[in-house]
Amino acid sequence: MSAVLGADHDRDRVITPPSTFDVLGVPVSAIDPDVAVATIEGWIDAGARQYVCIAGAHGVIESRDDPELLKSFQHAGLVTPDGTPLVWVAWLRGLSHVRRVYGPDLMLRMSGTSVRPGRRHFYFGGNDGVAERLRDVLTASNPGLQVVGCLTPPFRAVTPEEDAAMVAAINAARPDILWIGLSTPKQDLWMLRHRDQLQVPVTIGVGAAFDFLSGSKKQAPRFIRENGLEWAYRLCSEPRRLYGRYSKIVPRFLQVLATEWWHRSHMT
Repeated sequence: MSAVLGADHDRDRVITPPSTFDVLGVPVSAIDPDVAVATIEGWIDAGARQYVCIAGAHGVIESRDDPELLKSFQHAGLVTPDGTPLVWVAWLRGLSHVRRVYGPDLMLRMSGTSVRPGRRHFYFGGNDGVAERLRDVLTASNPGLQVVGCLTPPFRAVTPEEDAAMVAAINAARPDILWIGLSTPKQDLWMLRHRDQLQVPVTIGVGAAFDFLSGSKKQAPRFIRENGLEWAYRLCSEPRRLYGRYSKIVPRFLQVLATEWWHRSHMT
């Protein structure tokens, strides 16, 4: 009897949303990868309907000018610190336990832990053929992984009928986890707008993870990712597409970090 009570207590603990720390109005979850995985698995077991935003400096800064994007973060079950700069903000606030929860790493880990309990996955997003390549890569490296659907929406605006058909296809496949690869802010807005239509325990927006894990784009080396310089690597890889984005984001977020450091240094 005590073992059963203990199991119930553990499940309640992981379903309870972790604490957050505020970054420009965005409630970033004060978590590490272990807590993220345990929370997601708890939601699946409970049949919850939650969505997860993988947030970096880009999304935080964009939400300053986009009230609906900010709303999507505020209503998410988790807003993971995907970017190292967000982890630095947590550390400056004394939250030394916070670690980066990086979209591609989370997807890899959930794919590995999903095999034995038979979790069902659906991939929604990417360019033509990317979701299918992603399925092939992850099922090859995780024998027994159940991928129950792949769907690439058009890059144009969809009609209400097309949108309803895509949601119906997802629900009919009965996934436990719906992975969204549409990039920020598109994927975050999509999750907010469709949360009441989806019959899926957990929806996770992982953006470029589709490209990185499928081999469609090259990922930054780990030492670059771990030292907060992934933005520079990606800018060098795609300067025409990303220059406008980073020319706005980097200075504004450096100001956030400087402000946090100043407050921290004057409080001690």
